[in-house]
Amino acid sequence: MTRILHVLDHSLPLHSGYTFRTRAILRAQMARGWEVRGITGHRHSMGQGADGPMEEQVDGLHFHRTPGQAATGNPVLREWRDISAHADAIDALVRQWRPDIIHAHSPVLNAMAAQRVAKRHGIPIVYEIRAFWEDAAVGNGTGTEGSPRYWLTRQLETHAVRNADAVAVICEGLRGDLATRGIDPAKIIVSPNGVDMDQFGTVAPRDPALTAHLGLDGADVVGFIGSFYDYEGLDDLIAAMPRLVRARPKAKLLLVGGGPREQALRDQALASPFADHIVFVGRVPHDEVDRYYAQVDILAYPRKAMRLTDLVTPLKPLEAMAQGRLVAASSVGGHRELIEDGVTGTLFSPDDPGAIATALAGLFADRSGWDARRIAARAFVERERNWSSNILRYEPVYQKLLARGDKARAAA
Repeated sequence: MTRILHVLDHSLPLHSGYTFRTRAILRAQMARGWEVRGITGHRHSMGQGADGPMEEQVDGLHFHRTPGQAATGNPVLREWRDISAHADAIDALVRQWRPDIIHAHSPVLNAMAAQRVAKRHGIPIVYEIRAFWEDAAVGNGTGTEGSPRYWLTRQLETHAVRNADAVAVICEGLRGDLATRGIDPAKIIVSPNGVDMDQFGTVAPRDPALTAHLGLDGADVVGFIGSFYDYEGLDDLIAAMPRLVRARPKAKLLLVGGGPREQALRDQALASPFADHIVFVGRVPHDEVDRYYAQVDILAYPRKAMRLTDLVTPLKPLEAMAQGRLVAASSVGGHRELIEDGVTGTLFSPDDPGAIATALAGLFADRSGWDARRIAARAFVERERNWSSNILRYEPVYQKLLARGDKARAAA
């Protein structure tokens, strides 16, 4: 039986788009009959609620942790020490469990740690990029495009891709960028973000008690469910509310989640002349998220225009489509890969509160095409973004790498 070791930044029990994609991959691979485990680095221990044993089962999945705490001090030395500690933990697990393939997931620090071990033991390695670390830092406000650190991280990323036996990316934007760096396109597969239809495929009915509790009775509800980062453009969504409410007096905005921008967004909403039309829920348990999807008429994703959002496709719009919700999003590159304007969703200009308000008001004014759009969006997810089918994209890559290893061992 094929054994696959996934090298991860963080995992369940933490909740994020990263951990949910990981869970979907591991579950689908287990259903395929493969043995899978994951091992996380020191960054996992920095996450809220990440305290736990060095080896644990979470949601039926087997995870190992890198012992110790993240290093401190000079950023370059700190990250180098974290890579070394992660590599040592991976090496110990490889000696104990003997995986056939190492599948390292971004950021690049994980690839660097995993490649040390893979080379030492002669194990093929797949490097999966969900976002370029340098661009994610810019999007999170912790980095600056064009800075020396940005340039160095980009060089490390390119080096890691060249040294991997195979590369997986989550969207065409990332594959195209790697091609401009001289990476052979034949080495790269696209394994797009997908939805576990067993979890999100059942549309939950609206809970009247929750509707009343949130103050949404009779409202035209716009919603966002996810993490509150600057690049998500939620400040533009809040800024669009005065114009939207003037056009649609019953409009309300439901914001579910949290993150670095939460307090700033709450302050902005409080200063709005229509503050009573904006509802913050905070974070909710993942198994209750569908109750909040059911409260929303239109899920809005007003991501700002930048390299990160142009190159990377998000997961949340797919979950909304699977839930039978209407989707409206900014026309950045990552959204254009997922949403066909006027067919599976509505696209509007990024960084433009006026465009957001106009698009949303137009949708509420004419509901005649809503059912057809919901059906088309859900069919797209079932056909092209369902994890039960997405997992098949890895299989030929794994088989090729395993066959290459068998051939090398036979020659030796």
